[in-house]
Amino acid sequence: MSLPAFMDLYKGLIKLPSISSSDSSWDQSNQAVINQLAEWLSDLGFSTEITEVKGAPGKFNLLASMGEGDGGLLLAGHSDTVPYDEKGWETDPFKVVEKDNRLYGLGTIDMKGFFAFVIEALKSIELDKLSKPLRILATADEETTMSGAQQIAEQKQFKPDYAVIGEPTGLVPVVMHKGHMSEGIRITGRTGHSSDPDKGVNAIDIMHLVLSELKLVQQAFKEKYHNPHFEVPYPTLNFGAISGGDSPNRICGCCELHIDMRPIPGVTTSDLFITVKQALTEIEKRYPDSIEVFHLHEPIPSYECPVHSDLINQAEIYTGNKATSANYCTEAPFIQALGCDTIVLGPGHIAQAHQPNEYLDLSFVKPTQALVSKLIAHYCA
Repeated sequence: MSLPAFMDLYKGLIKLPSISSSDSSWDQSNQAVINQLAEWLSDLGFSTEITEVKGAPGKFNLLASMGEGDGGLLLAGHSDTVPYDEKGWETDPFKVVEKDNRLYGLGTIDMKGFFAFVIEALKSIELDKLSKPLRILATADEETTMSGAQQIAEQKQFKPDYAVIGEPTGLVPVVMHKGHMSEGIRITGRTGHSSDPDKGVNAIDIMHLVLSELKLVQQAFKEKYHNPHFEVPYPTLNFGAISGGDSPNRICGCCELHIDMRPIPGVTTSDLFITVKQALTEIEKRYPDSIEVFHLHEPIPSYECPVHSDLINQAEIYTGNKATSANYCTEAPFIQALGCDTIVLGPGHIAQAHQPNEYLDLSFVKPTQALVSKLIAHYCA
């Protein structure tokens, strides 16, 4: 068995495009990345299982296992990336370029590169002497629907004691984060000639009423909910996109608003969705069958690791960093649904994610390799 050197592992992952996007012109299969990881992990002696994600043709999860039964450690991450703005990149996004003590490339931190750290650490571990199971999970479509992680949570085929998701946290343990909801509100009116507005029902007029009610919901979220661990300590409601009408001389027959909501731990996605629906009740009575509220994608719940978890304590010791919270969203709530304490912890900074010229600062290499080795030794050896 001869696995590639660390830098070649990195290059081998980044060169395989695996973009996830709600825009079909960008969306790609992640199969090549999954197959490459399976090959490397098989060479290390892991049993590997590749599963196509239900309802997502061409999208695959990989579960690699060393040992059987419950318990032990799960190291998890997603195998897809966001799309890229070619004009914003100074290098080829699919070629790792080392410059200024950095590794540039799409997915270097978010987050295919994490698997290179895991495999590099595994090279120097006597895997046949592990006393508890070690599992490596690579999921599909984290950047869009999180359908890969959701399928893992639904199947519940295994139950680790602890799980670490290698998202870019600057090696600061993230132990709670907000959820993510994308909702659509569609107003259907009745079009007609603009010279006689009373003969139609203007969808923009109704949307004006909806926006006024949602402004009150924004304020209610601030007053009703509070979590001091977050920089923005309450659930947010953002007006993200709006469209409607087709001509100034026609009564607008349809108008659509897309909103983003971020629940905090202790507040469910249903709580926020129901609050929005209830806020529009009086408008719906006035304009029957004119308002439709719907999910743009399945809601992602908030997440929080139990405060007294040994995993938090060990992560703080190994990194020297105090655990914190994050406003962004990860697969953590679905991984934790397996019944394991879960944290988010990995190399690189979230500020470089989803940006042109994404990079990993090379100062993270040795600390991350040491971290992965220590976690495996503590929870599996």
